[in-house]
Amino acid sequence: MSCLSLPLSLSKCLRTNPVGVQRNMSQSSLAGKVAIVTASTDGIGLAAAQALGKRGAHVVVSSRKQTNVDKAVALLQGQNIQVTGTTCNVGEGKEREKLVQMTLEKCGGIDILVSNAAVNPFFGNIMDSTEDVWDKILSVNVKSSFLMTKLVVPHMEKRGGGNVVFVSSVAGYQPMQALGPYSVSKTALLGLTRALAPDLAQSNIRVNCVAPGVIKTRFSSALWQNEDIMDEFKKQLSIKRIGEPEEIGGVIAFLCSDEASYITGETITVTGGINCRL
Repeated sequence: MSCLSLPLSLSKCLRTNPVGVQRNMSQSSLAGKVAIVTASTDGIGLAAAQALGKRGAHVVVSSRKQTNVDKAVALLQGQNIQVTGTTCNVGEGKEREKLVQMTLEKCGGIDILVSNAAVNPFFGNIMDSTEDVWDKILSVNVKSSFLMTKLVVPHMEKRGGGNVVFVSSVAGYQPMQALGPYSVSKTALLGLTRALAPDLAQSNIRVNCVAPGVIKTRFSSALWQNEDIMDEFKKQLSIKRIGEPEEIGGVIAFLCSDEASYITGETITVTGGINCRL
């Protein structure tokens, strides 16, 4: 519909009251919000914690190793970000419960969950993958994402709503050679996003997903450090470079802000222009 076809009264309203259709940037502030970010001591998880923290959220970071947690906490505190850190293996139920309980005790509630934890113990022909490989990948990459969500939802409801963001991958749309089981797990997160969104919308909880392309992180170093792989991969890109973690963190923070208040059940692809379709 063009502006010319709008009813005269509405057209006049839009001209005289632009605040009604354009949110003030200050409303994107996450001050007073508490955000759990899993696997958040480096890479995309750390970038997400930084982006949320710089917008005012108190971020809870975690990793399997205490030394990594300590480094991340010190880094974030040096950027004047409110942060709490703890060790957590999200593949273990008791560890997930500990993470949530510690957040409640130290921060008073939960508003945001960024489910970023993932593993990939297999590289090769998918037909050579074993049952143990599939169990490990699906347990951490998919099942723990759902079970973490299930743990935090009651606490989000107590605060009137919240946001869940899953971190998928471009591999969820276009399975990568030698990363078959991992790619399948990332496709599953696209479906989990769509499955949860309608039910949780009733509790004012939005559920969205981010699918990064190849990002310069330790996790994906086997890809971006291989010139032959990257030369071939860049042929698919409109922006001829690999992405930076901060470029994903900013999108995650946007999805948790008021400016994304009418977005749920969606996956934003941040890939440098790769055509992503299922």
